[in-house]
Amino acid sequence: MGGCCSSPKKELPEKKQIRLQQNQRRSFSIQQAPQPFGAAEAVSEVPAFSEFSFADLKAATNGFSSENIVSESGEKAPNLVYKGRLQSRRWIAVKKFTKIAWPDPKQFADEAWGVGKFRHRRLANLIGYCCDGDERLLVAEYMPNDTLAKHLFHWENQTIEWAMRLRVAYYIAEALEYCSSEGRPLYHDLNAYRVLFDEDGDPRLSCFGLMKNSRDGKSYSTNLAYTPPEYLRNGRVTPESVIFSFGTVLLDLLSGKHIPPTHALDMIRGKNILLLMDSHLEGKFSTEEATALMDLASRCLQYEPRDRPNTKDLVTTLAPLQTKTSVPSHVMLGISKHGETPPTPPHPLSAMGEACSRMDLTAIHQILVMTHYRDDEGTNELSFQEWTQQMRDMLDARKRGDLAFRDKDFKTAIDCYSQFLDVGTMVSPTVYARRSLCHLLCDQPDAALRDAMQAQCIYPEWPTAFYMQAVALAKLNMNSDSADMLNEAAGLEKKRQNGGRGT
Repeated sequence: MGGCCSSPKKELPEKKQIRLQQNQRRSFSIQQAPQPFGAAEAVSEVPAFSEFSFADLKAATNGFSSENIVSESGEKAPNLVYKGRLQSRRWIAVKKFTKIAWPDPKQFADEAWGVGKFRHRRLANLIGYCCDGDERLLVAEYMPNDTLAKHLFHWENQTIEWAMRLRVAYYIAEALEYCSSEGRPLYHDLNAYRVLFDEDGDPRLSCFGLMKNSRDGKSYSTNLAYTPPEYLRNGRVTPESVIFSFGTVLLDLLSGKHIPPTHALDMIRGKNILLLMDSHLEGKFSTEEATALMDLASRCLQYEPRDRPNTKDLVTTLAPLQTKTSVPSHVMLGISKHGETPPTPPHPLSAMGEACSRMDLTAIHQILVMTHYRDDEGTNELSFQEWTQQMRDMLDARKRGDLAFRDKDFKTAIDCYSQFLDVGTMVSPTVYARRSLCHLLCDQPDAALRDAMQAQCIYPEWPTAFYMQAVALAKLNMNSDSADMLNEAAGLEKKRQNGGRGT
């Protein structure tokens, strides 16, 4: 998969071509593939599944630095998982396999695409993969607030309150039911390390468990005491095996510690409910709800697979147990959440910066109309021979786009600017910035972000390109990234004022 810049169809002068190629390698946009497919619970802001280059992922993870490793434990979460950040400012989680685990690149790619089609608000969704030479990597949404294991077993400030534990059980059951209903009922090695918390503090099921750890290797890496009995017999994962593993997660939520299922079942049969419950809850739980959760765990942990409930039963049982439904997850977890309003940049903002920080699209439109094309100076070097009829048609398309843009006919402007850009003979950061705003005004923030990034590719130190990315990111609810872009744009403007290239 290439970067965000499309190479012009006609060759540019040598220096220009080299600069654009360098920017291609540095930039990485939200994919232009069709929107993700899935059931009614599709998550529209997740990029479409696609292939990444190894160079992009290496850059995103700072060379796969050990400081970027986010796996809770090598035993519990096999294969290394790294935190990374793409050029588009999107945070990602990258799972690195060995070539030995997946020697056949096509098989790895096919498995990854099979998982990549799923989109659900209860999943930490898979957004891509890399199969470059000997490299085998999966790329998923990054979940910034740790794992269930961390919050249950290694907490520092506060343990998870009872209502939140019920929410975790319910949300993960919803994730399993979605996968099952969409034809992917097998989940490998479900445990507390596979449950992750997103920026809102909501629990999500890691998509990595939907794919085996190797072509034909073990599907379970946890202690044998927590492994489904049928897996020990035949080494195969079945939908009923997933239910057994879900039962062990319920035990974790009840007890706040690892208890072997056989031991826990003995306690449940002996009615030793209080002995099983997590003492850190300090009695702040409903005995009736705890009994219902223990009963469900007991059913999930039955020795015979046919005696266990299915995923629909899990959801049906857990839904009525939900309390504090109006309280956000991050409040119950006791974690902070990024504010909705980006912080003020350290540098004074220009009129363009002020308009972008206010998300004032009307003011941005007026500024772009007034600025016209003066920022494009030096971005095109055309020879006399290139002034063909195609060139005249292309410039006519841009002129019609400019008229539509001035008259606020933004859909027509998008069509005309697209005709201009599709020819590829000229590159114009201003056209990309203008089309980016048109997309914003037509409620198409993904497309707006792509265009703003294309403008940056052509003119890497142009503040307007960064400002437009800031607005698009804010529209995508990526507020922290939007603030970063706003700061970067303001910094570039300050650099200009101190002697850099000006407009």
